[in-house]
Amino acid sequence: MSDNGKPRFGMYWASSCGGCEISVLNIHDKLLVVDEVFDVVFWPCAADFKYEDVRGYPDGYIDLCLFNGAIRNTENEEMARLLRRKSKVLVAFGSCAYEGCIPALSNLTSKADTLQAVYLNSPSTENPSGILPQPRTSVPEGELEIPEFYHTVKSLGQVVPVDYTIPGCPPEPHQIWAVLETVVAALKGQADLPPAGSIIGAGQTAVCEECPLTKNEKTVRRFYRPWEVKPEPGLCLLEQGLVCMGPATRGGCGALCPQVGMGCRGCYGPLDGVEDQGARMLTALASVVEAGRPGMDEHTLEKEIEAVMDTIADPAGTFYRFSMAHSILKRARVNGNGGKPGLQSGSGE
Repeated sequence: MSDNGKPRFGMYWASSCGGCEISVLNIHDKLLVVDEVFDVVFWPCAADFKYEDVRGYPDGYIDLCLFNGAIRNTENEEMARLLRRKSKVLVAFGSCAYEGCIPALSNLTSKADTLQAVYLNSPSTENPSGILPQPRTSVPEGELEIPEFYHTVKSLGQVVPVDYTIPGCPPEPHQIWAVLETVVAALKGQADLPPAGSIIGAGQTAVCEECPLTKNEKTVRRFYRPWEVKPEPGLCLLEQGLVCMGPATRGGCGALCPQVGMGCRGCYGPLDGVEDQGARMLTALASVVEAGRPGMDEHTLEKEIEAVMDTIADPAGTFYRFSMAHSILKRARVNGNGGKPGLQSGSGE
């Protein structure tokens, strides 16, 4: 606590789009309450704080730190370890910090291929000399240093211990406020904190359970991309052949996407006890595929099921859009130099 009795608050943005920072602003007038309740001691997106400020704080100085973003480079990892030391309560805030999210889809390729795609093959990049970023570069003024780009994207919890997780891409404002209220009450001795390691600001049942769309017996002969069909209002999207991750995703968001005709993408992560969200979704889809007829042999049936499943565009990006870093796979079996087959990387590099 500060000398004025306020708990100290910090927030940091690692490898992410910045939407989690904006989501905190979406608590609207309650943001003024946050300012009244907390002393903000580190929030680079909102005010002019420096890393040196944090390094100078005693360990445990920050009462609550929301860390959003995955661990993509050495700077991300350095700040994760620093903020872990300086924070009493460290929260993995949003899908990138929780499961790797969109940044972790680059685990499907190699570091070398990623850099080549961005700096050499991108139509929006002018780089006639074919220069790739280097961690250190000597110039007349001295040596310049930039963060080193890792081969494998990790979640925050795969680098440092995390006290709590708030899922979502981004988390919903009402959930953010509920969590802040709980933490403030606990820091003031008016309530107990949830058990360490809890996923907070979310539900305990699947998105389907809070989705108001009508659900019948599902039978699907093919799947469509969102732009290929106009969904019938009020009817379960999965029944209409639109992939919806609702059966494999933790609720708490209010099923906002399905209600406007866009299938759930899975940003709140898997339900308790589910090790691999993508595998859980594949199981759910397999149960609704309509294939076969009486007397059909097993080989033909398998081919027919495969044909239905082949209508799903980009299965990896669909089923592991938010959870690649936490999946059983974690990354494709390529090495960090040339993208050739190799053993799965065991480190961030």
